[in-house]
Amino acid sequence: MKKRLIFDAHLDLAMNAIEWNRDLRMPLVEIRKAEMHLPDKPDRGKGTVCLPELRKGKIGLVVATQLARYSPPDSALAGWKSPQQAWAMTQAQLAWYREMEALGEMKQITNRVTLDEMVDLWKDDSFPDENKPIGYLLNLEGADSLVDVSYLEKAHAYGLRALGLSHFGPGRYAPGTKTEGNLTSMGKELLKVMGQYQLILDVTHLTDQGFDQALDSYDGPVWASHHNVRKIVPNQRQLTDEQIKRLVERGAVIGGMLDCWAMDIRFIDTISDPWQLDIRLEQLVDHWDHICQLAGDCLHIGIGSDLDGIFGTEQSPWDMNSIADLQKYEEILDRRGYSSQDIDHIFHGNWLRFLRKALPE
Repeated sequence: MKKRLIFDAHLDLAMNAIEWNRDLRMPLVEIRKAEMHLPDKPDRGKGTVCLPELRKGKIGLVVATQLARYSPPDSALAGWKSPQQAWAMTQAQLAWYREMEALGEMKQITNRVTLDEMVDLWKDDSFPDENKPIGYLLNLEGADSLVDVSYLEKAHAYGLRALGLSHFGPGRYAPGTKTEGNLTSMGKELLKVMGQYQLILDVTHLTDQGFDQALDSYDGPVWASHHNVRKIVPNQRQLTDEQIKRLVERGAVIGGMLDCWAMDIRFIDTISDPWQLDIRLEQLVDHWDHICQLAGDCLHIGIGSDLDGIFGTEQSPWDMNSIADLQKYEEILDRRGYSSQDIDHIFHGNWLRFLRKALPE
């Protein structure tokens, strides 16, 4: 069967390459084998993402991150001890993306022209998918690494097109997941500068207070790259119905994520087993259904898998071996009553429609 094009709006590719020391050009089985006995991280030998698997799943376009958190002295979370160190890590990540471009493995998307070029390439069946570069749009997940607001000019110049103010814990620009509180004064200033560049604001990881403040003060394009539904999984990391409605009103797209704790309230990190709890790919459709009911259509949902976000098969649906299995959603969505056009919207169409409005010409 001919595979549909997939756009995945959240992957931490460079973090995996640099900090996890994974050569993402290699086949997944070889990556897993090489790190099978490494004890440093819980997902060693269980990774699900590499460039060959993206191609196998026809996941030809992705939003790829830079991610480096600042950790203040009183924080228990891992992170860099200064904003300058965090900035340096994002530049190492950028250098990896540039190396992948030099090898023809990836190609950066910065405007509508380069977006459409990559879409046309991935829809061209005369050219084998295994030889195509992965198109990537650069997103900064958490703004901590911007030493000050002026650094946004440098980031925009090298192609940054989306930005989230926060990640986990306390943040220099905004508090994030598992915290409460308002945007900082630097965060409010950053939003003003973001507006000058018309960058996409990613609301993922904001506190409830920060979410409201950001949407009230930012009139540029907004999306939620990897977010599920709080009504189904009631914790602060998920979107409330009111937040979903506000995002729909702004024309946003919400990317469904495949981290088990964001899919099923029973799952506990490093303790639960997806197979024992029978957490399957299909459970994400429950979250999508809920958003569709609130929106009145399926034009505001997509995939933002986060499948390489510090977890692997130990914390993802048990009926998924690699990111290429995102293609299974065609059969799942068809069985759940979604039309062929609906599936195209969810697989790539909604993200592309959003970006054709948000990106510069």
